[in-house]
Amino acid sequence: MKTIQFKSLNPKEKEFTEELKRNVSEYFRINSLSIKGNFWLYFKSFVIIGIYLIPWFLILFYPMSGWIALGLCIVMGIGEAGVGMSVMHDAAHGALSRKKWVNTLFQSSMYMLGSNIFNWKIQHNLYHHTYTNIYKYDPDIGTKAIIRLCEHAKLRKYHRYQYIYSFFLYGLMTLSKIILDITQLLEFNKKGITKRQQANPKREIKILLVTKAVYFLIFLGIPFWFTAFKWWQLLLGFGIMHMTAGIIMSTIFQMAHVVEGAEQPLPDSSKIIPHEWLVHQLMTTSDFAPTNKLLGWYIGGLNFQIEHHLFPNICHIHYPNIAPIVRETALKYGISYNLKPTLRHAFISHVKRLKELGLMKKLNHN
Repeated sequence: MKTIQFKSLNPKEKEFTEELKRNVSEYFRINSLSIKGNFWLYFKSFVIIGIYLIPWFLILFYPMSGWIALGLCIVMGIGEAGVGMSVMHDAAHGALSRKKWVNTLFQSSMYMLGSNIFNWKIQHNLYHHTYTNIYKYDPDIGTKAIIRLCEHAKLRKYHRYQYIYSFFLYGLMTLSKIILDITQLLEFNKKGITKRQQANPKREIKILLVTKAVYFLIFLGIPFWFTAFKWWQLLLGFGIMHMTAGIIMSTIFQMAHVVEGAEQPLPDSSKIIPHEWLVHQLMTTSDFAPTNKLLGWYIGGLNFQIEHHLFPNICHIHYPNIAPIVRETALKYGISYNLKPTLRHAFISHVKRLKELGLMKKLNHN
């Protein structure tokens, strides 16, 4: 697959790019701030991990009814989603700390979710962030089972109902990743992607298999041996936990890119997108609920998705302060800044977009 290039014939876009980078850098210089995390970020990370693991310990060591255990599994799902969004995500981008080993440690929390950090960094950091919302290049808008997320994908009759059934399927996100990680890594190895990332294919397979075996041992094996719950109850709780996490994470991610106003451009015959890369990120991404501090705390600043895509190496704790800089600079150059004022607005916009994608005809594309 030929690499896409971002080239704009509009000199204003290059000026915007240079000024935006300068304005954001100036903010950190004037305020003598590091672009990485701080003590409170580390504190929050352990709180989020606690929300995920403490219910597991309670289920393991304290006799309780099945209904109470089921409630704790839902809490674990909330914690699991929090770990993925608020702990692993920044670390995987190298944004949590200036120290590589600290980022490596915290990004390894991905293994606590049953998934694989190597796969994530290729799919998310390399492809999604580079080719945001570009069909066949950004895997995040590829058709997911029976969910059509891109206007250029093939339209089926059942897609007209996807705005109803999609959220149930979102719940399968983390469960499916546990299994599909294996086939995905094998595909990366086959295509030579793993080696291009300076990684050893056999070693990555071993890491994947060992970490998944340990994951199943901890979250299914140990409870089976040390609690009175039957195997089907454990599987039910495990499924409920993952359904909770999957619905939360999938919905949050989709509200940033599959909403009204988030474009899905195609490259021309020469594989060129006629915009500067930073402008492309603004065209394809949306912020939401910028004043909801509790939401931003829990989801790791992913409600400031524009700022994250423009500056993925900057820790999310800074997004609320650099968002006005981005917005004002974009306004100065007449560049659209897609903002949904509340979580409700973003959710409704996503549902409307799902409905629209379920009805619109396939567009011509290269």
